[in-house]
Amino acid sequence: MKTIKGPAVFLAQFVDNKAPFNTLDGMCKWAADLGYKGIQIPTWENFLIDLDKAAESKTYCDELKGKINSYGLEITELSTHLQGQLVAVHPAYDIMFDNFAPEKVKNNPKARTEWAVDTVKKAAKASNHLGLKAHATFSGALLWHTFHPWPQRPPGLVEMGFDELAKRWLPILNVFDEQGVDVCYEVHPGEDIHDGDTFERFLEATGNHKRVNILYDPSHFVLQQLDYIEYIDHYHEFIKSFHVKDSEFNPTGKKGAFGGYNNWGDRAGRYRSLGDGQIDFKKIFSKLTQYGCDLWAVMEWECCIKSPEQGAREGAPFIKKHIIEATEKVFDDFAGADVDEAKLKKILGL
Repeated sequence: MKTIKGPAVFLAQFVDNKAPFNTLDGMCKWAADLGYKGIQIPTWENFLIDLDKAAESKTYCDELKGKINSYGLEITELSTHLQGQLVAVHPAYDIMFDNFAPEKVKNNPKARTEWAVDTVKKAAKASNHLGLKAHATFSGALLWHTFHPWPQRPPGLVEMGFDELAKRWLPILNVFDEQGVDVCYEVHPGEDIHDGDTFERFLEATGNHKRVNILYDPSHFVLQQLDYIEYIDHYHEFIKSFHVKDSEFNPTGKKGAFGGYNNWGDRAGRYRSLGDGQIDFKKIFSKLTQYGCDLWAVMEWECCIKSPEQGAREGAPFIKKHIIEATEKVFDDFAGADVDEAKLKKILGL
């Protein structure tokens, strides 16, 4: 068994144009002062990391890592959630997802995809330069608009969709393999990888590529009414990254899992600050520790009620309280005895 590392925080939701959230130093001091030990860095925020430089220069990465370490922090993973999303975009979502892309590739889906693929590859090299072993991202989606089978999906559509998704990701996965870094796909609604079955479909389509792994976030499973504890039993060997995020599901006679097109505060399923939702984190931390998952517990704050300031203050002690120091001793060792074959035979009546 292994002790989970943490607490850590994903910086993406806290970035702002006001201090301390508009500089790397400011965010590092803020996180350290709150008790966090690690930060997950969104690579689309250039003031936090210059991904082009990080992919090319080990010296730049050493200096970046040194600055972060000077605050008593470590980098847990780099994140390319937004760029990974753009690796695979169905045309129905082109206009909305163009918001994630630089101006030079907007209104040009082919150029946008090429840019996204190149950017995620750069993140592989940057991760290696930083000494990281895992990377957080999204898979993108070509099939999400068909998740409810109406109109009926024609035979072969799902298989073709996952084959195409794998075709786009395999060159990226091979770069990550060269760099010795695992790709952890956040299993998330809106992505073609959004539960266990879809993860298995993608894994198979990539030929069981060894760099295909999971970013485990139980909040998305509550909204799907999926057993987030049993999920760990099925997929613990693939769980290499962990977002600690809470959520709740309160269906009524008017709305359920699909949400009725409501804003977050009015949906049956909604994300909450740590401890305010329905997730049993004691069981999650126990399972992950039992299976020896070697990872960071990274808070991702999203809540439709509580302020980010309060959520961040409460997040570090919440995670710290749930981290289990993995035992190196069997509790009943005191009652043990040396192996004596003759005695064993007597016990068995042999």
